[in-house]
Amino acid sequence: MLSVIEIAAQRNDLVILSGGLGPTPDDLTKQTVAKYLGVDLVEDATAMAKIEAYFQTTGKKMTANNRLQALYLDGGQALANETGMAVGCYYENAQGADFLLLPGPPSELKPMMAKVAKPLLAHRVKGAQVLTSRVLRFFGIGESLLAEKLADLLKNSQNPTAATYAKDNEVTLRLTASGQSDQEVTKLLDQAEIDIQTQVGQYFYGYGDDNSLAQVVVQKLKAAGLKITAAESLTGGQFQAAITSVPGSSEVFDGGFVTYAQAAKASLLDIPSQVLDQHGVVSQQCAQWMAQQAKKKAGADIGLSFTGVAGPDSLEEQPAGTVWIGLAFKGQAPVAKKYHFPKQRAFVQERCVYTGLWLVLQALLATENS
Repeated sequence: MLSVIEIAAQRNDLVILSGGLGPTPDDLTKQTVAKYLGVDLVEDATAMAKIEAYFQTTGKKMTANNRLQALYLDGGQALANETGMAVGCYYENAQGADFLLLPGPPSELKPMMAKVAKPLLAHRVKGAQVLTSRVLRFFGIGESLLAEKLADLLKNSQNPTAATYAKDNEVTLRLTASGQSDQEVTKLLDQAEIDIQTQVGQYFYGYGDDNSLAQVVVQKLKAAGLKITAAESLTGGQFQAAITSVPGSSEVFDGGFVTYAQAAKASLLDIPSQVLDQHGVVSQQCAQWMAQQAKKKAGADIGLSFTGVAGPDSLEEQPAGTVWIGLAFKGQAPVAKKYHFPKQRAFVQERCVYTGLWLVLQALLATENS
């Protein structure tokens, strides 16, 4: 590790290291950098107080090695860790490359980089060229088709540059522009986005690396003052888990139903037995009843339902991947749409959740524009 640090410092003005700031014997990053620089490690009082408070609050025994997390390079600047205990560090080296030490866990690395390290670095290189990225998120279109529709932009644009990234059940597009000012860069990104939205705007739902379809739906529900519920069969509560994973979702979600078996659909949602017997659970009628009854019983404005065949076996002579998603929106008659997701069970369930979120988002946008 020391030899790699030596090589990196010889080649660059700034060396960034992630991970190895913790209390265990294999956490050697700051010790090795300190050895390379010939400096000591000193304790950050604020970080140490946070560590001690944690162990006092939890009642756990604090061992001596936990103090290592509060150490940073003497002469450097300690960087606060809002989601963890290992302090980061920025070391300005008059004799060579500067060093930026960051924690490894993404839950700690991301906020420290975004909120502490990036502003620090931006201030130090003030007056240099501005480089900014904008991430656009899409659902309902694959990476290959998105790339095909935006072929000219992806091939010919040099400022901003554009790159697509396939995610689970969605695609992101990163635009990166450079210029002499924030205003210049923003103008370049805006101009590129106009072309993108013209071609594939029907699949666009939001911005940012840390965004999600669930977050956008919850935000829209909050803005509209609406509450949502769900009745889930093949998804087993995954849609409700996606909604409640968003902070503040209690404003828009009180509760819902998991009605996996036919008997549960009848007893918990009061769906008439003749509907289930005549049409089956994998049917438009069942999905509509589930959505409407969930909405009614939960006292919500929107009811969503999922019923179908997750697989691998068929059900009611319907192949695996056959899904009905129902939507009961305030003031409208319930509707249901049929889908075929021909992949393994976990994908079918996850795709159902994304599709349900997308249906709700489209309904909310239609209400906004009406």
